[in-house]
Amino acid sequence: MSTLSVRHLEVRYGDLVGVADVSLEVAAGCVVALLGSNGAGKTTTLNAIAGLARASGGAIDWGGEAITNLPAFAIVPRGLALSPEGWRLFVGQTVEQNLRLGATALGDKRRVPALLERVYAIFPRLAERRRQRAGTLSGGERQMLALGRALMSEPKLLMLDEPSLGLAPAIVDLLYDTLRRLHREGLTLLLAEQSVPLALEIADYAYVLQTGRTVLEGKAQDLAGDPQVQRIYLGVGGP
Repeated sequence: MSTLSVRHLEVRYGDLVGVADVSLEVAAGCVVALLGSNGAGKTTTLNAIAGLARASGGAIDWGGEAITNLPAFAIVPRGLALSPEGWRLFVGQTVEQNLRLGATALGDKRRVPALLERVYAIFPRLAERRRQRAGTLSGGERQMLALGRALMSEPKLLMLDEPSLGLAPAIVDLLYDTLRRLHREGLTLLLAEQSVPLALEIADYAYVLQTGRTVLEGKAQDLAGDPQVQRIYLGVGGP
């Protein structure tokens, strides 16, 4: 069983520090939440794991193998996939073309039709719009497509960056129901969210980032029930 381990991660962009000291662990079969306000370093941490940002220090291991600073095209075949914030899609391509691009790293291309049908079963709305250009989709449909595209690589660990951002509550509920279903089917999840209640409801364990550092960790239910923790570290709740 594969475990993701991040130890003392540092990411710099010139003189700018994106992440100063982040450590976390995601065991196989778990849902782990990465919490913190905007600018805390959540996206940079996920990008470094996914091979999209270069680590200046620290180590990233997956299944006991060092993957620090491997390029994204070498990360995905190892079973890690990122569904990024902002639904970075190929807007001029159709829904199905975007999904097929998610399967580029698959060793066995014969799996593509079955994976497409799986995504369409999870998100029937995408099946209805399979020939529609991604740029014409609603925000909720774009998020479904971003998640579907990540699933096309058959990941063991799925990372999601702010999946609820900017979406209507009904769409958020649908999305999180889907994540629960995927977890029940055996998928490991690492979820970066500003929406603390959403993340802690689904997660087993959580890490809190502040100014690029891991400042707190614990069982999700413990963090959810601690108003002082939420007020100090997450900026929610009363004075």
